Amino acid sequence: MATESGDGNCNAWAAKDPSGVLSPYKFNRRSVQSGDVSLKITHCGVCYADVIWSHNKHNDSKYPLVPGHEIAGVVTEVGSDVKGFKVGDHVGVGTYVNSCRDCQNCNTSLENYCPKVVSTFNTIDTDGTVTKGGYSSHIVVHERYCFKIPFHYPLAKAAPLLCAGITVYSPMVQHNMNQPGKSLGVIGLGGVGHMAVKFGKAFGLKVTVLSTTE
Repeated sequence: MATESGDGNCNAWAAKDPSGVLSPYKFNRRSVQSGDVSLKITHCGVCYADVIWSHNKHNDSKYPLVPGHEIAGVVTEVGSDVKGFKVGDHVGVGTYVNSCRDCQNCNTSLENYCPKVVSTFNTIDTDGTVTKGGYSSHIVVHERYCFKIPFHYPLAKAAPLLCAGITVYSPMVQHNMNQPGKSLGVIGLGGVGHMAVKFGKAFGLKVTVLSTTE
């Protein structure tokens, strides 16, 4: 159940139609189950995916739509079976909040290909409701999709790593582009491109940015 004002345990910003305009919105997050983690969201990065689905560019947006899948925050509650997290931990949540956790893809760390994967927003959650993302005050996710963030690392800097960061980090590592002295070409210096530059510098690479602008 969700309402534009009044009832609801979660405050959010939502797009109500394909205009993509965000406005205040309240709704009820599902309750914490045995394997879940609930976290207070302190920061959420802005991904172009938020723009795409807010404006219904894929013709599958479920309104009201709360975007956001680069989430960082602090654990406020854990389910009875959760072992890896405790109240007060700093954590991050990316583009998925659940999956079947038992298919071949899930068992080989390819959960994003699971036929039952649950995206952080705009898909059907385990309780039959539509998932709503990180432009909100808190979120409930299965612990498998929660990632610890070191206490000394600023949550504001951690949030964009949950999508833009991993988008470049993963292929760089898979293609051995984490070895000092190699050359890295980055096409465009946008949200993802500037992350590639940062990782390239950290890995000791010679980084060249290719752009159509001065």
